[in-house]
Amino acid sequence: MSSQDKLIIFDTTLRDGEQSPGASMTRDEKVRIAKALERMRVDVIEAGFPIASPGDFAAVQAVARAVSDSTVCGLARALDKDIDRAGEALKPAVSGRIHTFIATSPIHMKMKLRMEPQQVIEQAVRAVKRARQYTDNVEFSPEDAGRSETDFLCRVLEAVIEAGANTVNIPDTVGYNLPHQFGELIRTLIERVPNSDKAVFSVHCHNDLGLAVGNSLSAVLNGARQVECTINGLGERAGNAALEEVVMSVQTRQDIFPCKTDLDTTRIMTCSRLVSGITGFAVQPNKAIVGANAFAHESGIHQDGVLKSRETYEIMRAQDVGWAANRIVLGKHSGRNAFRTRLKDLGIEFDSEEELNNAFSRFKDLADKKHEIFDEDLQALVTESGQESGNEWLKLVALKVCSETGETPHADVTLWLDGEEQQVSCSGSGPVDASFKAIEALVNSGTELELYSVNNITSGTDSQGEVTVRLNLDGRIVNGQGADTDIVIASAKAYINAVNKIIQPESRAHPQLGDV
Repeated sequence: MSSQDKLIIFDTTLRDGEQSPGASMTRDEKVRIAKALERMRVDVIEAGFPIASPGDFAAVQAVARAVSDSTVCGLARALDKDIDRAGEALKPAVSGRIHTFIATSPIHMKMKLRMEPQQVIEQAVRAVKRARQYTDNVEFSPEDAGRSETDFLCRVLEAVIEAGANTVNIPDTVGYNLPHQFGELIRTLIERVPNSDKAVFSVHCHNDLGLAVGNSLSAVLNGARQVECTINGLGERAGNAALEEVVMSVQTRQDIFPCKTDLDTTRIMTCSRLVSGITGFAVQPNKAIVGANAFAHESGIHQDGVLKSRETYEIMRAQDVGWAANRIVLGKHSGRNAFRTRLKDLGIEFDSEEELNNAFSRFKDLADKKHEIFDEDLQALVTESGQESGNEWLKLVALKVCSETGETPHADVTLWLDGEEQQVSCSGSGPVDASFKAIEALVNSGTELELYSVNNITSGTDSQGEVTVRLNLDGRIVNGQGADTDIVIASAKAYINAVNKIIQPESRAHPQLGDV
């Protein structure tokens, strides 16, 4: 495809998506998601904000080492120290990009930056030139472009393109624009900026009014050829444009869109489930493309139509985005090869035999408890396997709970704690509360429980429950996940997973240094 025919997909799940409160990811989790994005053939992966913390620097560096087919990007404010830090983090990348930004709206320049417009232009140009010292792939964003003056935007964009920016991104930072308005802005900028042909025009839309995807698609119809988006629409406040919705809109409506993406859309579901599992942000059932009900038909009229001809009520095939036609796949007699093959069909691959063995062992344990193993069960156990590094400070050895009418619930917990087994008993208002209190009595983590969430992975009374626990320790927020057919055990696993994360030095404060 020519540059005019191709739509570049820029995924910022690891950076902007992580700015959702509680969505902070560890370095290893970022690498796992980045590899999944790479297998899906995402063009650019924004791995983080290197200046934010040593942990974020290390995560961007790790992604840069792990990914070779996609471009790896690091975000930097238009400051020398930010750009230098991003350049250092991206050194291992086969293809690296520095994405630098500065605010251009009157309210931001006056109230936040306290700078005059000409000063903003000069700093933007200086930042792009400094970034070019590290890479010839430089992106510039005028933050809050959606509320900036068009004449001033034209001046800024012309200057940064002249300085060497080959991608210019127009962000609707606060989700303020409407589709017709935003599309017209993109068309106007492309027409009025004299050197616009020397850069790819990109958009980055927030979803405060529920219009992030609509604004992004309107921009594409008016000449934008890169869309910045996230898996499941993850992001701070109301989130970002959802990658899966943007991509499938363009693919489904080729009669309207003059461009295509290179994505392997059959891997969308794998990425969606992986991000949901790691961040603890469950996907709502009626979410477009990846929601559990996205291809379900309850109405008798709809069911009859679909049975006669799928196209009567389905505008795309479920298999095209990774939904499996046959969801019941394995049982306790299935072998390692069948297990590996089915996971490969789901887009899940292992980097080592050790990882495969760990996941297969969990599969066998699950098969003893559950007769039918669904694809969703496989996704959950692989996510859980990936969370264990092999050197956890804390592990669950045994759990016994007693809960009966008229009696106070009680939990006996045995943990592997810092190299030795320790046991404790506690009471609580319920079996989960008693279990958490027992764990905390041993570890004394000093954390605050901010979220406790339970979701069933599949249907039926033997379904695994997937529990998310969010802990806060002095501003450091982590999510822990656990899955089991016993919801109390799943809860204990989730709490322990969160505690293991929060004691790691790479756990960090919630990243709020800036946004585009």
